[in-house]
Amino acid sequence: MIEELSDIAVRIKDGQDVPPVTVRTLLSWVGAQRRGSWVVEWIRRNLREAGLATDPDFESAYIDSLIKFVVASQSENEQEQDQASVASRPTPTLAASAASPSLSDPTYRISKLGAANNLPTYIAPDSLLEKAVTLMLANDFSQLPVMTSERDVKGMISWTSIGTRLVLGRSGKHVRELMDSHQEIRADLSLFQAIPIIVQHYYVLIRGHDNRIIGIVTASDLNSQFQQLAEPFLLLGEIENHIRRILDGKFSPEEFASARDPSDIERQVADVSDLTFGEYIRLLEDGDRWNKLAISIDRATFCKQLDGVRRIRNDVMHFDPDGIPPSDLDHLRDFARFLQRLQSIGAT
Repeated sequence: MIEELSDIAVRIKDGQDVPPVTVRTLLSWVGAQRRGSWVVEWIRRNLREAGLATDPDFESAYIDSLIKFVVASQSENEQEQDQASVASRPTPTLAASAASPSLSDPTYRISKLGAANNLPTYIAPDSLLEKAVTLMLANDFSQLPVMTSERDVKGMISWTSIGTRLVLGRSGKHVRELMDSHQEIRADLSLFQAIPIIVQHYYVLIRGHDNRIIGIVTASDLNSQFQQLAEPFLLLGEIENHIRRILDGKFSPEEFASARDPSDIERQVADVSDLTFGEYIRLLEDGDRWNKLAISIDRATFCKQLDGVRRIRNDVMHFDPDGIPPSDLDHLRDFARFLQRLQSIGAT
């Protein structure tokens, strides 16, 4: 069992207070930086053995948000109460009515985004317009929540809300006179359910399980998130296309078939498109086959780099919700650029 969890279980059993930790800290206890599938399963197994659970669930929470450790049955009871509370609470938007996720829920929730966990700057409705304009200009904001407290939202003032009123000849000195109604969703809503709201309104406020506004997600935040999620897939696709181009026409169907994984003898392999990343490496590790490529680069180094791509590809395809480490992304970018150079100078 993870030593820290064993210690926490003893302390909770003795009635001691256990301070919350971040998800990132929990991951560090197993030597991990991201919530890959095997990491999540290993932590869940250790939590079960210790009779513990986390609140909120460590898999659905933002990686730098705080989680507390509770007795497993206590967490389940609180979750049922939270679901009942959410179901009975009036919501300002249709999207806000989603129920809390179960502990095994694999849905990619809006709460996993950093922006959804950063309390936004807000302004009081009785503030002067000049203050709102100054805050937006100074911080490069397109909009500003109008709130009297972290739980009480009155509306949203934006360049659009100000501009449309000025065009229509309506003016005002105070924020309340130039604000629009706001858009908000619960933190446990699916990211993909939130997208249409953000696309239409360019932002959405995020309300946490304690009913506080805990963040604001904008269209710019979505763009950054999807770049993080999509870039590894695009780079892997480009790399594989380069490798197939290098191998195509250089080997016979029998040679391609000889590179097939020995544990997968039933699969038909007739050309390069039938090979996996591991089989590309198996094919090229042979010196005689490598020589058929007629490329004046070091075979061992090339195969080592390609094996790094294979390892990263396995992580990406298992969908680590926190994205791949920066070092892995750099490896994909560097190897893709290397293959591009080989093609540009006619070496492949």
